[in-house]
Amino acid sequence: MKLLLVEDDQTTLAYLSKGLKELGYSADVADNGVDALHLATTGQYDLIVLDRMLPQLDGLAVLAAIRAADNTTPVIILSALSHVDERIRGLKAGGDDYLAKPFSFAELQLRIENLLQRASSIASPVTELTAGNLTMDLVGHRVTRGGEEIALQPKEFQLLRYLLEHRGQVVSRTLLFEAVWDYHFDPKTNVIDVHVAKLRKKLEASGRKQLIETVRGAGYVIR
Repeated sequence: MKLLLVEDDQTTLAYLSKGLKELGYSADVADNGVDALHLATTGQYDLIVLDRMLPQLDGLAVLAAIRAADNTTPVIILSALSHVDERIRGLKAGGDDYLAKPFSFAELQLRIENLLQRASSIASPVTELTAGNLTMDLVGHRVTRGGEEIALQPKEFQLLRYLLEHRGQVVSRTLLFEAVWDYHFDPKTNVIDVHVAKLRKKLEASGRKQLIETVRGAGYVIR
């Protein structure tokens, strides 16, 4: 992972650069806004740590220029300006996180890891969902269980997908109406019960183990 570290205080810059390299990151550094903007717009970085108050070009101006160039690299703003209004300004300018000084290196490390993980999940969309021996291929629109393909109707596929995406959570009828049928009210029908029953019959054919559980008075869950 390659980071861009921007900080005008040389002691802090050296400390953070050393700490990031010890964690295994490759880090380019800049101590002013002009150099920071040049590096950010000409290099390839997984994340930018950007000081708010910089010589030559303010940190928020650097950030605005980065976003204006359609650069979506995650940015953590570092700033001695800790008031809530300043944090809001930083986030509105395009920052993904805002860390007020003084801060611990451990906290910066955690925030970096969280943003990198979030960016990775966005960059690599989920193409497959699983539960036990059931696999849902979101690209090929196929469902198999124990290697055997199961033919599902469109609503059955959507219903199963939503339950798998929220695996371990009890999903209410209201959420299913909104997510699968696009109803924002209770139509007073048993359409969910009918589709769950049909889905269960297909998923549990040939003596397969029950997959969708009913939680009385709450909804359905796949564990």
